[in-house]
Amino acid sequence: MIFKDYYKILSLETNKVSSEQIKNAYRLAAKKYHPDVNLEDRLSEEKIKDVNEAYRVLSNPSTKRKYDRMWVNNVGKKKYEEASRSSGSVFSDFFNMFFGNTKEIEESNKKVNKKVPIKGENIETAIDINLEESFYGADKKISLRTVDGKMKVFTISIPAGIRVGEKIRLLGQGKEGKNGGKNGDLFIKVNIKNNDKFKLKGDDLYTKLYLTPWEAALGTRTQVYSIDDSTQVYIPEGIQTGEIIRIPGKGYKDGKGSRGDLVATVQVMVPKKLSKEERKLFEDLNKVSKFNPRNNT
Repeated sequence: MIFKDYYKILSLETNKVSSEQIKNAYRLAAKKYHPDVNLEDRLSEEKIKDVNEAYRVLSNPSTKRKYDRMWVNNVGKKKYEEASRSSGSVFSDFFNMFFGNTKEIEESNKKVNKKVPIKGENIETAIDINLEESFYGADKKISLRTVDGKMKVFTISIPAGIRVGEKIRLLGQGKEGKNGGKNGDLFIKVNIKNNDKFKLKGDDLYTKLYLTPWEAALGTRTQVYSIDDSTQVYIPEGIQTGEIIRIPGKGYKDGKGSRGDLVATVQVMVPKKLSKEERKLFEDLNKVSKFNPRNNT
């Protein structure tokens, strides 16, 4: 026999559902298949007719009981003939056969179809900010072209400590809603750009600590600068290029009231030009030192 699986049409897996569940399923399906948001889908009009038809039957306790008796006998069988719909008809042949076909119901169904509120689509874009702006917070202006082709300027507030990839949401600044539906939202993804002094990795800030050969050989105390202050650290004698000094709590904000670490990578620098006295000292050191970095021992 011809049959129409109304529960499947509303994405319901069983007939053991409440009237509220049926109503919620109808709302979701109506928004999904509404022709206003499926302009390129030629079948959307047929799909929304199926959705409305299913809701008409299942939302009424009397017709639902009648339908459920047929549903139990048909669902689960390997094959059944899918009910069709005459050209231009709001209801399928299955509905007409078992539940009647009245002009009053068709007109009411058309009104429901037209009045389904459709929320406008969200819009996503991205913005680049520097480390200082992300750490301290800042107000930024962005220009976007609207659906009517005009440029619109938005001012957004970047919260201090915003995370890489985090999105800022502007309510109602997306595409316009349909049939009284709310406008969509504007989501702005934040990209944080590193600078010459710092690189952000997770909650940690990475920087370079430049040392002279004698500072590296003898050890010293020096200042290491973070994004907002400086810390005096002890450099042990014999430190090598590539070794790191980790300073807890001086990195980036972690979003929980604390901060990551400042990680300073040591780089020993040799002067490009030497004074006569410096050259003499290096020559004397070269004569007395037995250190050879090319030896494995």
